Amino acid sequence: MTENSLEQHYQNLYHSSINQIKAKGCSVDPLLNDTQDDRYGITLLARPSEKVKNNIDEFLHSLKAIDSDQYYYPATDLHVTIMSIISCYSGFSLEQINVPDYNGLIKTALNGIPPFNIQFKGISASPSSIIICGYPEGNAMQMMRDQLRKHFKNSGLEESIDKRYTLKTAHATVVRFQKPLLHQKQYLNMLDTFTTHDFGSFTVNEPELVFNDWYQKADKVQQLATFNL
Repeated sequence: MTENSLEQHYQNLYHSSINQIKAKGCSVDPLLNDTQDDRYGITLLARPSEKVKNNIDEFLHSLKAIDSDQYYYPATDLHVTIMSIISCYSGFSLEQINVPDYNGLIKTALNGIPPFNIQFKGISASPSSIIICGYPEGNAMQMMRDQLRKHFKNSGLEESIDKRYTLKTAHATVVRFQKPLLHQKQYLNMLDTFTTHDFGSFTVNEPELVFNDWYQKADKVQQLATFNL
């Protein structure tokens, strides 16, 4: 996806989602605080730099000042999904797979992929969340995803790549709605002021493979491997 088409995708998603929120209210996630939620999977992801995390935190602080009752991702949990290898599902555990097989296959798939930058600029939304728009520089991220798809397709290992949807963006989810918006108009107005905000860029040079819950909460995430690009 080119930068222009990616930007258009984010804008279309934002406008349709905000219109839906205005008409029907936000969609609330009922499982956010469910202690019985046992959906787990494995994900290859990238973490933003501390500077970018701080810039995102300032944005979230502006939203919290209007409505503190939503779920705001802490800095420890911020990430860009490179590839959802096994999408979270109820009852999945590491005992079901041989982790070294996955580490070896991913290492092979990433061989020759150079480090690359992701620029975080502007925000988008779904009816249930707010995201930071990410723009990967060059085609390294696309190459990485294509290589992972190819290697896993021929591996015989359990995977669910592209089963939910084909991942084309480089966004980071930063807010999930867990209650109806308290001051909806004020909240949406604040979102509008950040639609072109520059959150900075960071280099992806050490993607992580993690065992994770649906929300990538740090206390539930287990790092399985890191890979040097």
